[in-house]
Amino acid sequence: MDSALVLLGVAIFLVVLFDFTNGFHDVSNMVASAIASHAMTPLSAITVVGCFTFLGPLLGGTAVANTIGSFVELDSLPESLSLPIVLCGLAAAVIWNFLTWWKGIPSSSSHALVGGLAGVVVLAAGPDYVVWGFGQLLHGHITGVTKVLLALFLSPLLGFFTGYLLQQLSLVLLRAATPRVNVNLRRAQWVTTAGLSFAHGANDAQKSMGILTLCLLLDGQIDSFSVPFWVILICATAITMGTLLGGWRIVRTLAFAIYKIRPLHALNSQLSSSLVVWLAALVGAPVSTTHVVSSSIMGIGSYEHIKAVRWHKAREIAVTWLLTIPGSALLAMVIYLMFHFSGFF
Repeated sequence: MDSALVLLGVAIFLVVLFDFTNGFHDVSNMVASAIASHAMTPLSAITVVGCFTFLGPLLGGTAVANTIGSFVELDSLPESLSLPIVLCGLAAAVIWNFLTWWKGIPSSSSHALVGGLAGVVVLAAGPDYVVWGFGQLLHGHITGVTKVLLALFLSPLLGFFTGYLLQQLSLVLLRAATPRVNVNLRRAQWVTTAGLSFAHGANDAQKSMGILTLCLLLDGQIDSFSVPFWVILICATAITMGTLLGGWRIVRTLAFAIYKIRPLHALNSQLSSSLVVWLAALVGAPVSTTHVVSSSIMGIGSYEHIKAVRWHKAREIAVTWLLTIPGSALLAMVIYLMFHFSGFF
C-alpha cells in the first residue's frame, strides 16, 4: 500500500479522534448549568445538545476552518514531512484532551490543537512555516496565529463581562418576581442550551474540518483549500458522538465547583456563552467554549456575590489555560522526535 495513503488514513483517524475528544471534553459546557439548575435531566440535556451540536457544523459555514487551515504553511514542504508534522500536532492535542478530561479540568481543545501544530512546525520545518501575523496586525489586518491568540484571549473576557452585565440586567427586570419565575427560567434553558450547542458545533467542529482539509491539500487530494461536504459531515458526526458519550468529570467542575448555580445563573451563562461563541464562528475566530462558559459563570457570580465564587478553582482552570499551548507544543515536539529518531520519518 502507498505510504502516502497510509499517512492520510492515519491523519483522518486522528482528526476524527480529536473531534470526538473535543465533543467528549466539551459536552460539560452545554449541560452542566442546565443539570445543576434542575432545568433538564441528564438524558434530555444530552439529547438536545447532541442534535444541535450536529446541526452546527452543517449550517455554521467554514470561516473558522479557513482560519485554522491557514495558520501554518506546509504545502511547500515534501509530502513525506508535511503530513507527519500534522499527525504529531494532532496526536499531542488528543493526548492533552484525554489528560485534562481525566483530571476533570476544563481545558481548551483549541489551545491544544494550536499549540501542538505550532510547536511541531517550528521544530520540524522552522518558524517561517507558521503564519504568525504580528506584522500584519500593525496594518490593521488580523491573521494567522495572532488572530487565533487574540480570539482565545479576548473570548473569556467577553464571556465574563457579558455574563456580568446579563446578570445585572436580569436582576433589574426580575426585581418584582416571585420564586415561581424559576419555572419559566428552567423552560427557557431548553432554548439557550440548544443555542449554545449549535454555536459550539459551528465553532469547534470547524477546527477539525480545517485540519482535515489541510491534510487533503497536502496529500494532493484537492487542488485548493475548500472544505468538502463529506469532511463537514464526518466532523459533525465525530463531535456529536463525543458529545453523546461525554465528559461527566468536567460537568461536576463547571456545575458545582466555581459557583452555586441557580436557574437564572444557568440561563444567563448559556445565553452569554452562545452570543460570544456564535459571534466568533461568524468572523472565523476559533475560541474555546470551555473558556467562555467558565468565565461567564465567574462573571455572573462576581456581580451577585463575589466572595461566593470559588476563586481557587478558577485559578486552577486559569493555570491550565496558560499551560495548554506550551504544554501541547512540547508534547508534539517530543512525539515528533520519537518518531524521527526511530526512523519513521
